[in-house]
Amino acid sequence: MLLLLKSNTVGDVFPYGTLHGDAALQEGDDETSKVLVLTKPMYFYEASFRNLYVATNGIISTQDLPMEKQYVDDGFPTDFPVIAPFLADLDTSGGQGEIYYRQTESPGILNRVASEVNQGFPDARFNPTHAFIATWDNVGAYEEASRHAGPSGKRNTFQAVLAYDETDTYALFLYPEDGLNFFGTRPKESYNVEIELPARVGFSRGEVSFFIFSRQEGPHYSVTSNEQSVKNLYQKGNAGVPGVWLFHIGNSFSFDNVIPAAAGSLLPTVHLFGHETHGQHPGLPQVQSYEDVPRTPGPPHHPPEGVAGPGEHSLSETRRLRPDGDVRGQSPEPEPAILEAYPHRVESSPPHAPDGHVVSVEEEVDFDSGGKEDISWPKFLGSPVLPRARLVGGTSGEKPSAVHLQGHSIIQYSTDNRETCQRFRQQCSHNADCADYSTGFCCHCRAGFFGNGRHCLPNGAPQRVNGKVSGTMMVGGTPVELNAVDLHAYIVVGDGRAYTAISEVPEPVGWALMPVAPIGGLFGWLFALQLPNSHNGFAVAGADFTRHADIIFHPGNQRLSIVQTAKGMSPENYLSVDTHIQGSVPFVPPDATVEMEPFKEVYQYYPSVVTSTSVHEFRVVSAESGAQSISYQLRQNITYRDCRHAPRAAPETQQLTVERVLAMYVREERILRYAITNRIGPVGGPELVNPCYSGSHECDTTAQCLPGEGQAYQCQCATGYGGDGRNCYDVDECAEGLSSCGSHSECENLQGSYRCRCEAGYELETASRLTTPPPLHTHTHTQVSSLQAISGRASLPHACPMCLFTLEPDVDECLSHPCHGHATCANTRGSFECHCQPGYYGNGFQCHPLTPTRRPESVCERWRASLIEHYGGQPDPRQYLPQCDTTGHFNPVQCYGDSSYCWCVDKDGREIPGTRSHDAVKPACLPTAAPHTVRPLPRPDVTPPPSGTVLLYAQGQQIGALPLNGTRMDKERSSVLLALHGSVVVGIDYDCRENRVYWTDLSGRTISRASLEKGAEAEVLINTDLNSVEGIAVDEARRRMFWVDSTLDKIETANLDGSNRQVLFNTDLVNPRPIVVDSSSGMLFWTDWNRESPKIERSTVEGHNRRVLVREGIGLPNALTYDPTTHQLCWADAGTKRLECISPDGTGRRVIHSNLNYPFSMVFYANHFYYTDWRRDGIISLSRSTSQFTDEYLPDQRSHLYGITVASPVC
Repeated sequence: MLLLLKSNTVGDVFPYGTLHGDAALQEGDDETSKVLVLTKPMYFYEASFRNLYVATNGIISTQDLPMEKQYVDDGFPTDFPVIAPFLADLDTSGGQGEIYYRQTESPGILNRVASEVNQGFPDARFNPTHAFIATWDNVGAYEEASRHAGPSGKRNTFQAVLAYDETDTYALFLYPEDGLNFFGTRPKESYNVEIELPARVGFSRGEVSFFIFSRQEGPHYSVTSNEQSVKNLYQKGNAGVPGVWLFHIGNSFSFDNVIPAAAGSLLPTVHLFGHETHGQHPGLPQVQSYEDVPRTPGPPHHPPEGVAGPGEHSLSETRRLRPDGDVRGQSPEPEPAILEAYPHRVESSPPHAPDGHVVSVEEEVDFDSGGKEDISWPKFLGSPVLPRARLVGGTSGEKPSAVHLQGHSIIQYSTDNRETCQRFRQQCSHNADCADYSTGFCCHCRAGFFGNGRHCLPNGAPQRVNGKVSGTMMVGGTPVELNAVDLHAYIVVGDGRAYTAISEVPEPVGWALMPVAPIGGLFGWLFALQLPNSHNGFAVAGADFTRHADIIFHPGNQRLSIVQTAKGMSPENYLSVDTHIQGSVPFVPPDATVEMEPFKEVYQYYPSVVTSTSVHEFRVVSAESGAQSISYQLRQNITYRDCRHAPRAAPETQQLTVERVLAMYVREERILRYAITNRIGPVGGPELVNPCYSGSHECDTTAQCLPGEGQAYQCQCATGYGGDGRNCYDVDECAEGLSSCGSHSECENLQGSYRCRCEAGYELETASRLTTPPPLHTHTHTQVSSLQAISGRASLPHACPMCLFTLEPDVDECLSHPCHGHATCANTRGSFECHCQPGYYGNGFQCHPLTPTRRPESVCERWRASLIEHYGGQPDPRQYLPQCDTTGHFNPVQCYGDSSYCWCVDKDGREIPGTRSHDAVKPACLPTAAPHTVRPLPRPDVTPPPSGTVLLYAQGQQIGALPLNGTRMDKERSSVLLALHGSVVVGIDYDCRENRVYWTDLSGRTISRASLEKGAEAEVLINTDLNSVEGIAVDEARRRMFWVDSTLDKIETANLDGSNRQVLFNTDLVNPRPIVVDSSSGMLFWTDWNRESPKIERSTVEGHNRRVLVREGIGLPNALTYDPTTHQLCWADAGTKRLECISPDGTGRRVIHSNLNYPFSMVFYANHFYYTDWRRDGIISLSRSTSQFTDEYLPDQRSHLYGITVASPVC
């Protein structure tokens, strides 16, 4: 957003100068700043930009500027992107002023900009997260000495502010009074002709791509056209104040051209997020997602002289005023809604609320405690203008019972209807205190607990959420229904980690819902790690709320609606949330992965409503479609029951920082999982380095982290737990006599708590003695009307009132199936019992599959956490962080942030020499640890392939077999030849004489073989003095095998049974990988992909006559094979993307194909090359004769394929 300040004096511009953190541009006539990399990208027109440049000549650009003679004397449009508050030939040489600039996230700056924008664009609801300020202070015009006896001394001062969030950018230009003293400059090459070009003010997108190779002029918007229009810059404005000009200049979805603010000074728009209708539950207003409640326009107001008022044009002819007086047509915009109080009496009688108060069906009334619901006015919109309001009821000296404002009533309290703690204390949590105020009472959680007072949970304790997910979604045109499937969430409040699992999700929608992380994002907001002076969602909304979320995907325009309703706490103190999903989602291919970057969301807090709007981008990576970028806009509001009588504790805006988002669908288990790490704090607040705030502390998951000075902190076990804070355990209040259960009641221990249950034949005294029904607006789990019947007996968390005897006949509760689906029910006298079935654990009402215990943090994960803490919790994208896989091992390839500076590491994270690269192709690093084993395990013996010629390929923990039908790959008959769990099979070759396959295992550091006979088992040949053994080659004629070790930098040989082992070469090797042998000639060939000096070498099989065959024109020669028909050596290069061949004497080199993806290994058969490809995770065939791709095979199990060879029945 470019913001021109609403000010008419220099003192009112935004603060600037070096004391405010500004950088100063070097003085001169044609200077451009160094690139300023924005913290988050900014939209200008429809495009996203991360870099900004400030130039002497009164402009800001998103790219480095050309020389001034290419643009300074020309009008719009320009060839490059331009934001121009005053484009002219300016000069700061010799101390003629200063130019300052900075980017900022200061709440004061952002709030001020938000106020300007939301008044100029009443429907914007703009909440900027970042701003950029550039100030030209007292700058002069370029003047040639020959034309004047001396400089004129005229100086100009002006300022531009760009403010933006995830979707929109606004620009504000500020021209203070007396700030403009010259209005144009003379061209340098005017050949003594006295002409002056007026300054250009406006915006230009620059040239944009047209089709593939063409470019065309992009859109532009001019504010000035002559000298008078430049003078109007400080004499008029489009935001209601002279000298202030406001424009909407970018949007992430679609943006045709710049939109100026509405001329004149408009009253702010009132956005009531919902209204209650007669017959709906009074305690929870039914909010219509993002629908404005219709209003009647207010009385006309008078804008400043020379500025058009909103009533001067009809709605269909909405226009904007420019400084030169030209009125340009713009697209129609809705007239701003003005709040108006009717001065006349309202004749119709509104209906009655359940408690007898007179209300209107359109009003928004809080029946929470009989109190009033103010029409909430966000402070950043300014103060509403309320004309005469009619008071309804009441007499002199008393509070009115209602105020009518345009059909809306605001219920006021009188001394007769005020609710007090004495009457309604039971609405508060048993871990809360009740406090009386002048208009009613409120509940406040006690020390050691957090919540909204009606629901309080112990600080630091992990939380659980249970619920059901229902709805119908269209996935690629196919409707898929979810019928009350289970949702479970587990949240580690101490560091903001939220894990969500949805079970029994059918496959099409399981993949498609992976990007819809907002389903689990609700629980991240609810229990986010709280930074100082901040409140997570549960502290505001408690356990009774409704969340409406609307998602619009781009580019497909699919729309999805999510409604999540919290229904209080279960007897086990689990939050109950039901989710309903309706709409359509983009199709996501099976086995695809979804990558989502960290993001920030700004939440606005009003009485009873929380709102947020954001845009999220993600990448879908699949074998079928490659990588596809998709985005969606998320708009949400959360309605809850607010207590208005006490001062508001939550800030008006907060920022949710989501540091990690992971989503996966497990096909075998039909489970959709989300993992999200969240913390909530002030908008644009400083980064806090204390481990309590970064989540890098070592406190137990059931402990609260208490920050100290600097990096110091303490751990304190949550209420209901004992221990030192780093190791906590549940306290059994029942066994230790700490419960307060009364007579004829039983104490049942819970995690972090306990509950009291009346014995069979007894019920709670409160329930049996209650004669007055509770108010309709009350609902709490500690209240009699909402007590759960557990095991046939009334129960209550913590304190249990006296249990009284009853003479009710026994009822078989098992007939109503009260237990979990994986539990058995046993009826008893006056009660029943639930027990989880074998293979499940729980209390019978909730049963969960037994899962292995959580593994300890790995070295990689601990190192990563330590560096995150060292970087202050928010590493720069260019800083190094170890990349760990899902099992905690080091990823084989490591990079500096999101750069292309990468290298390979071993299983301990140590760098492998010679692997560093700094180009678009990352090094071909191999894993040294086997992936996690999925059970059940198939037999570890050979399943013979079909008869005929077969391709054998290595795929991590298995060797696959792919039959050939001629030269076509017979995909239908592909199979697993041998499952090798715990292995990383890389090199592979075949011995035709004995029908055996040989392979290298990077994880086990072994060389093994197996016969291709049914039931044959693997035989380990060599298991000593190996480290990173990769390529292997079998010499059928000499009955020898050869292999390379890329860590020990050796080439060795041995007999096929592993005997007579010898070292051929151990010098001048860095990263050897493939090795092949031509048995007929006795020649050995290998490549070394040393990133600093790759090469291809040859020697005899005895190790004689070693020489470099190819050194020039190669990059990452992974794959190597020998063509016996042409007697040439051929290689595939992942760096150059070429497949080439050469004769063993170094002659006849030629390119077969020049556009490969990422080849890893290759074999030649029947005039075809077959190679494994890491981009496609499959096998690709290519004809040598035609140089064309002929076939492709993508295994069902998607992962990298390594070595490949051919097993032919004919030797």
